[in-house]
Amino acid sequence: MKIALVTINQPSLDSACRLFPYLEEYEVDVYGKKDLTHNLEALILYKKLDDILVPAWKEYDAIVCILAMGAVVRKIAPLLENKATDPAVIVINLALDKIVPLLSGHLGGANELADDITSLLPNCVNFISTATDQTHTLAFEMLAKERDWEIGNLKALAKISNRLLNKQTVKVATYPTLFESIPNKDNLELVGFDDLDLDTVVISPLVASTSLMLRPKIYLGIGCNRDTPLKIIEESVQLFLERHNLIINDVKNIASFEAKSDEVGLLAFAKKYSFDIKFYSKEDINALENKFSKSASTKFFGLKGVAEPSAVLGSEYGELVLKKEVYFGAVTLAGGV
Repeated sequence: MKIALVTINQPSLDSACRLFPYLEEYEVDVYGKKDLTHNLEALILYKKLDDILVPAWKEYDAIVCILAMGAVVRKIAPLLENKATDPAVIVINLALDKIVPLLSGHLGGANELADDITSLLPNCVNFISTATDQTHTLAFEMLAKERDWEIGNLKALAKISNRLLNKQTVKVATYPTLFESIPNKDNLELVGFDDLDLDTVVISPLVASTSLMLRPKIYLGIGCNRDTPLKIIEESVQLFLERHNLIINDVKNIASFEAKSDEVGLLAFAKKYSFDIKFYSKEDINALENKFSKSASTKFFGLKGVAEPSAVLGSEYGELVLKKEVYFGAVTLAGGV
């Protein structure tokens, strides 16, 4: 995390000098006025706050201010865009014993950073105002952030969060094992993808909605004929993804049967797209209780399949969400989450 530590006078710079050693795990730039004393190796000088806050808004992950909260509010107000892109903004008092995550508590990481700083500083109190944190209520945006899921229709989040805070039921359309993995499921109800309304949270890489959407990554199971070239594998994956309105960045990883572990084209594909390809044994595949599509691998290898079982084994939640499809008579693809 890249942090701008902003001071405005000698007392706040003195506090920054005391705080700086505690932030050694972060990349920190300290900003201050000229003609002030300090023990820092480098101090970035400025004349007016406006001169540094505008570029800092885009350049830094977090802006930590040791100055009056009212001044911070007034200065950042014109810079606010949306909670998905605004940096974390934190205010700390001169004594370094009170800290307020002011902006982007969840997606921007202000609450998490404030927690970390509080744990490092002696006798420091973190004042978090986010209602879901105070009431230990599930925050869907934090769930998405922790699991590297994309968020769609973020404007719908406030209504969903308020329903949970008010102890009202929120329907979640997703896959059973994924639903079970959600912590603190108080007032959540698992529903099917055909039972959507404006208050339903959809967790799927495939299903679109006008309500809050969380999009997990896809895990591809790949089977291929012997000596299938990279070009054919690459074109097959592209066609498969396009068919399901996905792109290569939606893919977390790929998997296959261990007999394919020496396939030059498959290994080249994994390397080109930085996938940590996993290979599974006959025992791994046949131990699965899932019912898979008929496969030629049953005849040749005594397997339940290659693409579909590999997608399940390689996935995070063990759910097959895209059944196998064959491309160019050479490449078989399936998708799991």
